[in-house]
Amino acid sequence: MSYSIIGFGNIGHALAKAFARKGIEVSVATTRDPKSFASAAAAIGPTIIPKTLAEAIKADIIFLAVRFESHPEVAKALPTWQGKIIVDAMNTQAPPEELDGLPSSAVVAKAFTGAKLVKGFNHLVAAVLDQDPAVHGGRRVVFLASDNDVAAAEIGALAENLGFAPVKLGGLSEGGLLVQARGNSWAPLIFQDLFKKAS
Repeated sequence: MSYSIIGFGNIGHALAKAFARKGIEVSVATTRDPKSFASAAAAIGPTIIPKTLAEAIKADIIFLAVRFESHPEVAKALPTWQGKIIVDAMNTQAPPEELDGLPSSAVVAKAFTGAKLVKGFNHLVAAVLDQDPAVHGGRRVVFLASDNDVAAAEIGALAENLGFAPVKLGGLSEGGLLVQARGNSWAPLIFQDLFKKAS
């Protein structure tokens, strides 16, 4: 399984650090030339590989960590995203009426035609996501929502490998609404920093 992170801002950096802590290789890409962020990637660790967007989207599992308004541009990079899992780690300032009343993740799912979409890793602020998830004798929780059980299980297994405790919330229209921040309204689980004790 190959992994990439599209977007290398605060959330992209935090996700890259999670991969680096476990020595798992992940590509990072933006719309810029990879040389422009190669030193930042190298500073995180040798398993963080700067690539062009065209190279990074060849990965099996792709984390979207761009600004929400930039995701349609990324979606145009492939005519179909069939066979890929997209992890929507974005939040949006767009008011509900701009999203046709849909959960933001449903809007993203429509843009990435054919992909299996999982909403996840978005409910923690970057400074918290950036930290080692092994805390307080347990593991930091990440919430996952998806309309595809296979994709949710795949990302749940990856979250475990990265040291997190995944909690599945069901489909995008129910679970996705619990972990979205849009406009000035925050869903109940946004910014909830929870831990699962080791059993």
